Amino acid sequence: MSMLTIKQMSWAEKLQTMEQLWESLSRDEDRLESPDWHADALEETRQTYDAGCEQPVDWEAAKQELRKRSE
Repeated sequence: MSMLTIKQMSWAEKLQTMEQLWESLSRDEDRLESPDWHADALEETRQTYDAGCEQPVDWEAAKQELRKRSE
């Protein structure tokens, strides 16, 4: 698929293509590797949560907050 083809696609078509691509990639879980920094970031978050410095946030509320920040 060329960049020209992608540029001519509608927003919905682009999202659908992205979803199909991710579905295809995620079928082969053995090839999906997290970067090294990801384990470190998760461990840091776990430690701050265990220390009471991190509170869980509802996913819908988090999305709304992130959308407000990008406006």
